[in-house]
Amino acid sequence: MFGCGYLGATHAACMAELGHHVLGVETDAHKLAALRSGQVPFHEPGLPDLLRRGLDSGLLRFTDDYCEAAQFADLHFIAVGTPQKKGEYAADLSHVHSVIDRLAPHLSGRHLLIGKSTVPVGTAADLLVRANAQVDDGHIDVVWNPEFLREGHAIDDTLSPDRIVVGGAAQSCERVAEIYAPILAAGTPLLVTDLPTAELVKVAANSFLATKISFINAISEVCEAAGADVSLLADAIGHDGRIGRRFLNAGLGFGGGCLPKDIRAFMARAGELGADQALTFLREVDSINMRRRTAMVELVSTSCGGDLLGANIAVLGAAFKPDSDDVRDSPALNVAGQLQLRGAAVTVYDPCAMANSRRLFPTLSYAQSVQEACAGADAVLVATEWSQFVEIDPDDLSPIVRRRVVIDGRRCLPGDRWHAAGWVYRALGGTPVRHANTPKSPEPPHFLRDHDVRLDDHVGVVPTLA
Repeated sequence: MFGCGYLGATHAACMAELGHHVLGVETDAHKLAALRSGQVPFHEPGLPDLLRRGLDSGLLRFTDDYCEAAQFADLHFIAVGTPQKKGEYAADLSHVHSVIDRLAPHLSGRHLLIGKSTVPVGTAADLLVRANAQVDDGHIDVVWNPEFLREGHAIDDTLSPDRIVVGGAAQSCERVAEIYAPILAAGTPLLVTDLPTAELVKVAANSFLATKISFINAISEVCEAAGADVSLLADAIGHDGRIGRRFLNAGLGFGGGCLPKDIRAFMARAGELGADQALTFLREVDSINMRRRTAMVELVSTSCGGDLLGANIAVLGAAFKPDSDDVRDSPALNVAGQLQLRGAAVTVYDPCAMANSRRLFPTLSYAQSVQEACAGADAVLVATEWSQFVEIDPDDLSPIVRRRVVIDGRRCLPGDRWHAAGWVYRALGGTPVRHANTPKSPEPPHFLRDHDVRLDDHVGVVPTLA
């Protein structure tokens, strides 16, 4: 298993769980030392136990020695990162090429490279030529076996996936199917394709998800202008079996290390193939997604009387999604940084992503609990939908904040409950429906002049029918 980051370490531990002998190859000394000692250098529920079980059984071990890896096996998974190139949309394949160039000269006999990294279509064919050009005595075949992991659910997605896709020569695909025999025996569908199709499956899936998320966020902008409730709208159209309700949640939009860079790399590769017009819509998908962050900053500013200078803002959430410590391209941290640039004093709390957040945004203030983050706050922004944030009792925070204003960046809070507790509740996409008899407070002066009066809640209030 070449590359023992999020994808590689998870896949290695899961393959050992299936009974395979697995050697993880990791050149980062810090990651290597952690994995050898049974420590997972990132947050993924259930993975620490799986890793230690593999190490204890002797089925799983780790090295940084490519020569050892070449002698260990004739099946080699490639799970290194393919980040976005600096200043470009295209994917950086240097880590993939490095694996080939360091491994191939040590190989003799027949070997199979199994790609799991997300790569531009056509990469596998290039790697096949590149690898065989460096082998003196033997032959290397390449298949592509895309991953579909969701952070926070990676073990289930590996051991109980909704499908396994393998692309390449028939005989080589059969060898990959043998690796997954216990999973396939449980009824998981196996889709065997050609190399280009297998490479396209992952980016096509991510592009569809990104499009669905940006679609509902675009509709939420119309809902805000019209005074409608985007959550109820999503419920209504989600009942249509052709559409479905999943991923129709308006809010801050998507982030992380996959969707943003994958749709950009997809656009870049389509341009190289002369099919750039086919994916021009993804540029707007990306634009809508980034626009949500600016809109959230403006909503926070409006909720603080139009001026963030001197405001205390609590940002609950730093990871790009719950059950993860991944802060790559995190909407939550991006908004926190923008709020700080506008003059606010920003305090961030996240259950798992604090260390990564500090490394990325060292100038922000960080708290060790929800209560510490919210102490003296003029507004509380829920930016990542961790369950502990969704379940907050507003009465617990009322005595410690300076002003009772909550901004639901993920439309995940029970708005009526916060209204009933005397809080101003606001969200992108129109404020969710509340009962007609819910009292509204008068418009106060600027928060710096009066910290005890609630802001009026003008945005998108739609009374329910009697």
